[in-house]
Amino acid sequence: MTDASPTPPADGPQRSILSQATTLTALVMTLAGLLWWMVVPNNPFEAAPIVGTFLSWAVLIGAVVLLRRVPRRRVGAVIIAGTVLLGLVAVSAPPRTSNDSARYAWDGIVQKAGISPYSFVPVDETLAELRPGWLFAAGATGEEGSPVCAKDLFGTESVPAFGYPSGNPMCTAINRPHVPTIYPPTAEIYFFGVRAVVPDSVGYLPFQLGGLVISVAVTLMLLGALAKRGLPLHLAAAWGWSPFVQLEAVNNAHVDLLAGALILAAGMLLTGGKPLRSGVVFGAAVATKLIPVIAAPAMLFRRPARFIAAALATFTLLYVPYLAAAGAGVLGFLPGYLKEEGYSQSGGTRFGLAQLLSAGFWPPVLSAAALAVVALGVLWRTRTGNVWEQQTVMIGLTLLIISPNYPWYALMLLPFIVLSRRWEYVAVILALDAIYMLPLKEPFSLPLHQASLLLAAVAVSAGVWWRRRKELQLAALSGLNSLTPFAVGTTP
Repeated sequence: MTDASPTPPADGPQRSILSQATTLTALVMTLAGLLWWMVVPNNPFEAAPIVGTFLSWAVLIGAVVLLRRVPRRRVGAVIIAGTVLLGLVAVSAPPRTSNDSARYAWDGIVQKAGISPYSFVPVDETLAELRPGWLFAAGATGEEGSPVCAKDLFGTESVPAFGYPSGNPMCTAINRPHVPTIYPPTAEIYFFGVRAVVPDSVGYLPFQLGGLVISVAVTLMLLGALAKRGLPLHLAAAWGWSPFVQLEAVNNAHVDLLAGALILAAGMLLTGGKPLRSGVVFGAAVATKLIPVIAAPAMLFRRPARFIAAALATFTLLYVPYLAAAGAGVLGFLPGYLKEEGYSQSGGTRFGLAQLLSAGFWPPVLSAAALAVVALGVLWRTRTGNVWEQQTVMIGLTLLIISPNYPWYALMLLPFIVLSRRWEYVAVILALDAIYMLPLKEPFSLPLHQASLLLAAVAVSAGVWWRRRKELQLAALSGLNSLTPFAVGTTP
């Protein structure tokens, strides 16, 4: 009698694949859980957005590392699926840390009625019949005669104001309701397009879904650009799965996402040998938020005259219909915004690094000089083969030097970090997050904000040093390998 055949051992590679898939799924679900905690309404932990952001970046590192094991033919689908999953979590709650999309909605609603968004301020009662209940409500008068509103009246910040011309107290979800819109025409066209397909009574969700669609489109663009350069496709998850994108681009629905997508598209067209089309798209990007103009120095390496002409023509043509309707009003609140945000002076965290070295009128001057040096260096060095690297340097250093209060400006930086693999510039994004989201008051806020910028500058400098050191090592090794046999003492 013979013994029964032993049970064959479980297949090792299959067990490994199953284990990696399980771990990756757990990490994605952890990212989803942290994101939900960051955006859930009435979270008693005020610092949840910033704490969740830092924790999520740590989890994201592990997830991206595991994605290296996913077969190249499948990794794109896995990344897109994760991006959509996280996006659905992001749209499950009202905007958490910004109410800018309330202004987007109002501008779109006003345009649907055939009225220029630059013609009336939100408190103007001329447009009272257009006001939906999720954006406007009656207010009350406080003890000192100022308007007061209930907290979280709209799911986001409630802004008290007096209606014009009645002077009656009112509440709105729109920030700065007493000033005209600041947004340029591409943004206004986007606002109109999104609100045109939904009833006015629908709240924040349309712009959040718009943000999700555009973020997925950027992920697809990154996958295509990475594939074209022969780079690992899993790097695209650093965009699609990042807490930064899910919070600022999807939950808060910032229009800066559209500007960043257009800059990326313009760069891809330019590297593909299409400067005219690239200029058209870049002009549309600048007409979305104006700040994308900082990307111009890295876009002038191929037929700059055609590129500039196309960009200027597009920018001008986009303004024509709004200029015809509102005249000089198309400038909106831009002049007042620049003054209010401190771009013409020092103070606060603006020009934070320069404030560590100087005071008075010098920080803006030193910052402008530093930006000029960066722009000239990028203009001189940029070629087809290094455009993503130079764009990362241009945008990243500009944000670091200017140090705006708003982290979502960096939505146009992260795609280029992914394509260039200059991961040290993520520190700039984290510094801007800390500046905006840390719930601190004077005298602690300014030193901590400046420390955040300084740490980001150190991280960027360390990345430059490490990369330069590696280049020198490779050059030395290449030099040794190129020595002739005679030079190393062998017989010819």
